Amino acid sequence: AGLSAGPFRAGELALAEVRRKHNTTLKLLCWLAAEAVLASPGGVLPHRDIIGQLPGQVLRASGGARLLLRRPSLDEYVLLMPRGPTIAYPKDISALLMMMDIHPGDTVLETGSGSGAMSLFLSRAVGPKGRVLSYEIRDDHHSLAKKNYRRWRSAWEIGHMDEWPDNVEFILKDISTAAADMKSVTLDAVVLDMLNPQCALPVVHPSLKQGGVCAVYLANITQVIDLLDRIRSCKLPFLCERIIEVTHRSWSVLPAKLKHWKSSQMVETQENIEEPPQN
Repeated sequence: AGLSAGPFRAGELALAEVRRKHNTTLKLLCWLAAEAVLASPGGVLPHRDIIGQLPGQVLRASGGARLLLRRPSLDEYVLLMPRGPTIAYPKDISALLMMMDIHPGDTVLETGSGSGAMSLFLSRAVGPKGRVLSYEIRDDHHSLAKKNYRRWRSAWEIGHMDEWPDNVEFILKDISTAAADMKSVTLDAVVLDMLNPQCALPVVHPSLKQGGVCAVYLANITQVIDLLDRIRSCKLPFLCERIIEVTHRSWSVLPAKLKHWKSSQMVETQENIEEPPQN
């Protein structure tokens, strides 16, 4: 990660956290502009009051609510950015990156681009000397992924002392028709997040280096079975290493009163929440 360049500046992204009832937090993402205003359930806060402040400070909105302001992390950005299709969740992306064992300098193929969540994490993983090829069949998804990627890069450049690498090539094309494109490229890893990944396998496997990993993101076990059937029936040179489900359990640690009024700690688990509650 690049070094933070100090105070907030116009043109970058800020994340406001508002504490709510039942120990929950509402997160609001805003694009800082001198004349704009951040509206929260606890009142409004002009952006000019944020610009020039250091991240990590608590500011008061007009209704008295306390807002913690900071720069969003990449996983917060992908959960709060505009989305068309359902995104790959950061917890799943982390597992996929680990399974693919991506290094700085690698060339990675992803299909499809979706809203651009995976593209951003791949971009960081391969670094300035790496390359990400992101195929998408739908024009609206392709445009949104490009927009979300550009937005993050431009905000990063203002808020940090270095540039976010411009290493993702967004390609509007059906991967099953891209065999000619694949001939000129050697892939270190492939990640498929699409309806019928079995259609992509015959096209991408000749370009995947010997021993390279193809990770597939699927919604249910029926799709996994269909994929394994296709690999077997078409005699594709893939070995199924593992099939995993990634679970994520949040904990809430709260003070509680005992009968004799001594304070103790109460620990409880929360249900697995895939994404923050919507505003």
